[in-house]
Amino acid sequence: MAKQDDSALSRRQFVGGLGVGLAAMAAAPALAQGTENVPENAKKAAPAALEDPRAKYPKPPFHGQSQPWPGLAGKMDPKPDHGEQSYKGSGRLAGRKALITGGDSGMGRAAAIAYAREGADVAINYLPDEEPDAQEVISLIKAEGRIGLALPGDLRDEAFCNALVANAVKGLGGLDIVVNNAARQQTRASILDVSTEDFDATMKTNIYAPFWILKAALPHLKPGSVIIGTASEQAYDPSADLYDYAQTKAATMNYVKSLAKQLASRGIRVNGVAPGPIWTPLQVSGGATQEKLKSFGGQTPLGRPGQPAELASIYVQLADAGASYATGQIYGSAGGSGQP
Repeated sequence: MAKQDDSALSRRQFVGGLGVGLAAMAAAPALAQGTENVPENAKKAAPAALEDPRAKYPKPPFHGQSQPWPGLAGKMDPKPDHGEQSYKGSGRLAGRKALITGGDSGMGRAAAIAYAREGADVAINYLPDEEPDAQEVISLIKAEGRIGLALPGDLRDEAFCNALVANAVKGLGGLDIVVNNAARQQTRASILDVSTEDFDATMKTNIYAPFWILKAALPHLKPGSVIIGTASEQAYDPSADLYDYAQTKAATMNYVKSLAKQLASRGIRVNGVAPGPIWTPLQVSGGATQEKLKSFGGQTPLGRPGQPAELASIYVQLADAGASYATGQIYGSAGGSGQP
């Protein structure tokens, strides 16, 4: 009997042990799902902390400050954030070749930094007076191992615009992204204060230059290329003291929509970005009165102006092939205001 009992006990132990083993095996895949099938970099990444958009960047009141046109971002207080430290790329624009006007500061600079970190080679245009800002951008582009071309010059000259495109194509080895971002903005309380010279300078910079640049660029743009124009909330809700500038931004919105229809048959996408109040040298170099500057952006629902870095991802998205169905669109970013 003792033998039989021992044998029975042995069998019970075996069956019991087998049951536990099978249960463990069944449970193992479920337990492993949290670690074995997760990419190594995801295992190590800590959850990103939530950020309150109201408190992410400086808000008014700002102190008065003024610079001669066109102004330098490096001399602003506080300095704008273009994503110099924060923007992280993931190869979304690998091998692309971009020309950005006004690439020394503001949204153009934010786009240039982001494009380089996404794998693109970038040429930037700017006025000679903006050389200090421009050289910072070129250094940041080259730090990513990308080609960075500095192409200074005045966009109000048609011959220069033609040369700009030719030099960008030569220096980059092609062209497939064109960002018309450069703009002139000068506040005037009355239309009577806008001289013909002022009006002409704004129209040439904001309307003629994109026209000349796009005509020169189109022969180089293949299917899959993109054009991006920087419009503004001023296109939809113009300020009383930006009579000429606001007109040009409405024109930008319209050329984006018109050209998108015209170039769709060639596989070229055209979109626009319409920022709200953004902290750039435009504001401190005659684009806003000192009174308006001190409260700049305070009227938005978020209670502050935007920073160029906050629009970088929009310029990347519009240039990315992943946005292949987006053309003729205007993307707004205005802190809760604006109408796009």
